[in-house]
Amino acid sequence: MSASVALTFPDGSIREYAAGTTGAEVAESISKSLAKKAVAIALDGTLRDLSDPVVEGKIEIVTRTDPRALELIRHDAAHVMAEAVQELWPGTQVTIGPVIENGFYYDFAKDEPFTPEDLPKIEKKMKEIIQRNKPFTKEVWSRDKARDVFASKGEKYKVELVDAIPADQDLKIYYQGDWFDLCRGPHMASTGQIGMAFKLMKVAGAYWRGDSNNPMLTRIYGTAFAEQEQLDNYLHILAEAEKRDHRKLGREMDLFHFQEEGPGVVFWHGKGWRMFQTLTSYMRRRLEGTYQEVNAPQILDKSLWETSGHWGWYQENMFAVKSAHAFMNPDDAEADQKVFALKPMNCPGHVQIFKHGLKSYRELPVRLAEFGTVHRYEASGALHGLMRVRGFTQDDAHVFCTEEQMAAECLRINDLILSVYEDFGFNEIVVKLSTRPEKRVGSDDLWDRAESVMMDVLKQIEEQSGGRIKTGILPGEGAFYGPKFEYTLRDAIGREWQCGTTQVDFNLPERFGAFYIDQNSEKVQPVMIHRAICGSMERFLGILIENFAGHMPLWFAPLQVVVATITSDADDYGREVAEQLRDVGLQVETDFRNEKINYKVREHSVTKVPVIIVCGKREAEEKTVNIRRLGSQEQVSMPLVEAIAVLAGEATPPDVKRKLANRKV
Repeated sequence: MSASVALTFPDGSIREYAAGTTGAEVAESISKSLAKKAVAIALDGTLRDLSDPVVEGKIEIVTRTDPRALELIRHDAAHVMAEAVQELWPGTQVTIGPVIENGFYYDFAKDEPFTPEDLPKIEKKMKEIIQRNKPFTKEVWSRDKARDVFASKGEKYKVELVDAIPADQDLKIYYQGDWFDLCRGPHMASTGQIGMAFKLMKVAGAYWRGDSNNPMLTRIYGTAFAEQEQLDNYLHILAEAEKRDHRKLGREMDLFHFQEEGPGVVFWHGKGWRMFQTLTSYMRRRLEGTYQEVNAPQILDKSLWETSGHWGWYQENMFAVKSAHAFMNPDDAEADQKVFALKPMNCPGHVQIFKHGLKSYRELPVRLAEFGTVHRYEASGALHGLMRVRGFTQDDAHVFCTEEQMAAECLRINDLILSVYEDFGFNEIVVKLSTRPEKRVGSDDLWDRAESVMMDVLKQIEEQSGGRIKTGILPGEGAFYGPKFEYTLRDAIGREWQCGTTQVDFNLPERFGAFYIDQNSEKVQPVMIHRAICGSMERFLGILIENFAGHMPLWFAPLQVVVATITSDADDYGREVAEQLRDVGLQVETDFRNEKINYKVREHSVTKVPVIIVCGKREAEEKTVNIRRLGSQEQVSMPLVEAIAVLAGEATPPDVKRKLANRKV
């Protein structure tokens, strides 16, 4: 009797097939239509070529519309791009070409680097190759054969890659027609399955293997999707993102700048700092009555960071300092040679504040908040405007509570986080629980207890939201000291931003010997909950600028109103209007320049001023104003008193409005 393999299908059914049966034959045995749609198989969750023989286990037939097929589409598109390049420019060497987030790239060695003008030619040739619909076929070669073949073709980089492949791994060669390349695979059945929903995006320089001592190659980036509509949507988002880039808007709105002498730290201009302070003031109000705002030192002895574990776990991301005298006199025994660290986070300082004075269980939970400036080293290539900096402010807080209070505190924090996001217009939120990582501190028993509580809280979050808040699990993504919730919000153009966190920590209080006195007069270690809502205030501001494309809500705009006059006859009235608006708390500037009103309106629109009030001789006589809103061609005329009331109402922050409404009730 011939050998067979048992395959378990997604519906739970089990079928037996002869040994050596390929994935394509399995698909064919189910239905001819499925076989036509199939692009790969998944064996026990691992993608494999359709031409691979099946092995016993769970099998899924992967079609082109399966989300998992997207990586194959992009991988195959990269190979087709490489073939197109070599057809157009014979002698060009192909190096590596992986799939990356949102696309793919290939690095090429060519005497004359590619330019953006070359991309349309390559795209055209790629379409020709895809239309040929040549099958992808796989061969396994010996190292000697692969080395000889690539050397004969002048592909020295491929020879180097062949030598780098571990001896215990097969050396696979994938063909698409006559063209071939060294590749791990898998691939789809043929080039035709790639489709035409692809685009080459840009060219860039890249050192071979990322080493600046190696030759410079040309990298071509591309993207591909299963459907043209998906590609069009992606390109639309990219175009929108470029228009909304907070660095560009920051210049136009005169908010901030960066410069070489302060890499990764922000130079806030007047308007930008005003917006920063508006955010800070809003967050302070949200904490009133529930948190104590504290301030821990900016610089602390290295020994404290050794105790906390950060020196061991996080040292490469920290800034260490000595006194200038110690640097100038390294051999001076009298000089203070102690090493200090700029704090990368606030938590150890907050533990010290909690420990100062005896705490009773009756005082718990103790909630400490700080708008603390922290510094973390980021590689210069990773810095990106406000989104990735080396010095930033955290809206940080730490709750010290009993283990029994932990679930209630996590829910209280959740309600606060969701409310804050809603005030800024973010309603699509995903909350995910990150569980224990491989490298961690603390016993499994502590992790079991913490994860069990947080799993229950996660269920409550989803239930209480009526399904509006989506939840999920991120296995192994927790902090080294405890599990955490991660809050991800979706912006106006569909991008996702991870901002808020809630992290449970049994480790840090233990390391520092923090305790409270329980009802039995015993010393008990508290649970420490780390929480942040904005995370980095700078990054959150960057997200807000891009989300609103600079069109900030009136309550949050750094400059809310410009009063512009049509003629000098109205200047005195313009001053009166501006003063009355300032009296009700609005940020107002005036523009009495001898320029045409349309010029003034255009100029202030570029700087994203939400409201421009236009005053002429007639308005001065009638005590009225013309209101022009950013992004609208219309202007509304109304009495000054009414305009002040309307704008004052709009400029009232949402949390203040709620308080006023509750008082009236």
